[in-house]
Amino acid sequence: MEHLVSGIAIGVGAIGPGIGIGLIGMKAVEAIGRNPEAQNKILPAMLLGMAFAEAIAIYALVIAFTK
Repeated sequence: MEHLVSGIAIGVGAIGPGIGIGLIGMKAVEAIGRNPEAQNKILPAMLLGMAFAEAIAIYALVIAFTK
């Protein structure tokens, strides 16, 4: 039973960050496609946003392992 709860916790906890990372990547590629010269400004902001979204998934993983 505990393993089922842990699996559900990480599964649900990864849905939001997965969608968020996809949207961040999509918009960054779209912005670079429209203005290729701005790549040096867009890429660091994209990576930072992805790192923050991934941190939420890591929190869910930690919670799943502590149960």
